[in-house]
Amino acid sequence: MFKLFRQWLDNRVIQRSIITDAQWAQAFYSLPLLSGLTGEEKKQLQKLTILFLHHKVFEGAQGFVITLPMKLLIALQACLPVLKLGLDCYSGWLSVIVYPSGFAPKRTVTDENGVVHYVQSDLAGESWQRGPVILSWDDTEFAGVIDGSNLVIHEFAHKLDMQNGVANGFPPLHANMDAKEWVTAFSTGFEDFQQQCSRGEPIDIDCYAASSPAEFFSVLSEVFFECPHILYKKYPAIYELLRQYYQQDPLTRLG
Repeated sequence: MFKLFRQWLDNRVIQRSIITDAQWAQAFYSLPLLSGLTGEEKKQLQKLTILFLHHKVFEGAQGFVITLPMKLLIALQACLPVLKLGLDCYSGWLSVIVYPSGFAPKRTVTDENGVVHYVQSDLAGESWQRGPVILSWDDTEFAGVIDGSNLVIHEFAHKLDMQNGVANGFPPLHANMDAKEWVTAFSTGFEDFQQQCSRGEPIDIDCYAASSPAEFFSVLSEVFFECPHILYKKYPAIYELLRQYYQQDPLTRLG
């Protein structure tokens, strides 16, 4: 009964959407990343986007004004990874905070000797467990141009990873997936990737992925959706596991 009532509410939200056909067309045109979707997949992505915009609050930092077209660009990219998984994967948090450009939060860090240090790091995006997703608009506006780098997908992949606790590169898997296979493929790939980066070898994947298993998962998710041929060539086993996890095949979709 609850499921039927929820479907009824969702349908009401979708039917009452104020997004025009022209706005949808412009958003899809601005995101070549979505060009390979079928007509049915685009309709489903639109529905998820409408519901995402309904349930999440967008906040502009430092007085930044976020327009509906900006929200559309962010929400479409955020919903692409959960196209087959559903918005429940993004439950338990509310806000998307957008800075006009990069931001540098100040934090305290305690080292192994108990000494407290004050640090300030330049960031383009951030995801907090049970907290907001934070994005820089400068790094978001052209994220969907298919260059293997996508800040929105990166941060929302962290959110998927955090469904079962702290981000560690091991999101909750589907019942038909083998956890041991996931751990083996990602652990082996991560170690290999770290070694290549440390040797300064030319790699078509951002070496930021070598900083932790969580970043490895998020960066490879970016590559999976934007440049799947690179991931398939370098780590075919990981590509196959991400294909099973996201239930999508960008290699076929993008050709």
